[in-house]
Amino acid sequence: MSASMKPFDFAGRSVLITGAGSGIGAAVAQAFGAHGARVVVHYAHNRDGAETVAAAVRSAGGEAITLAGDLQDRAVAGQLVEATLKAFGAIDILVNNAGDMFGRRPMEQASDADYDQVMGLNAHAAFAILRAAATPMRLARRGNMINTTSIAARTGGGEGVGLYGAAKSFVSTMTKVFARELAPHGVRVNGVAPGVIATDFHVRNSSAEQLEGARRSIPMGRIGEPADCIGAYLFLADDTLSGYITGQVIEVNGGQLMP
Repeated sequence: MSASMKPFDFAGRSVLITGAGSGIGAAVAQAFGAHGARVVVHYAHNRDGAETVAAAVRSAGGEAITLAGDLQDRAVAGQLVEATLKAFGAIDILVNNAGDMFGRRPMEQASDADYDQVMGLNAHAAFAILRAAATPMRLARRGNMINTTSIAARTGGGEGVGLYGAAKSFVSTMTKVFARELAPHGVRVNGVAPGVIATDFHVRNSSAEQLEGARRSIPMGRIGEPADCIGAYLFLADDTLSGYITGQVIEVNGGQLMP
């Protein structure tokens, strides 16, 4: 590879990462910052976590700002894109990462309120921020969107994960739709599907017994860490390495699912 094809050089590129106050989003934000990006660290409630991530980005040589907003509020997605444009003049990369399971429940026992909460964040909010970012990227005739989906999108998830899995299946399919629609305008849209990753997500939603059961089903023999996901996001955002890839989902699960 020649010096002119150096990978993971995001100097001057602006990156909006939703749900970046902890977990995968935090790890990815810090990685982009370490490669020179200007990073928008979005959070809903974890201000301290987001400020810590932003400080780490700055320490690594990148620029960072934090933006708050609960994506269950349908106005927030557009506001985040507008604020990114105001701060950095462009939105080059979107990491559409915010999501939650909001507990486990059998589908038969899921209430309308459960449905609205899970689908509101994991499906509608993911759609809304893609829609909002599509216009400036299309006008600029460049950009990368990377959606965080889940192994549950293919498997339906474990015990009580049906609504979340269904929402993430929507995200995986939506990735293909946006990829087709935006490809003629120079914008690529892909996804990353993490398996079981040790984050606050599972602290809130999974028991020790459930996590041990998952670990036993993983050929690599361990639960993943947020750092295990970083490479997939950087790869998909790098036009040198993945410039002919769109509409794809990279599975990051230690071999738990081999489609």
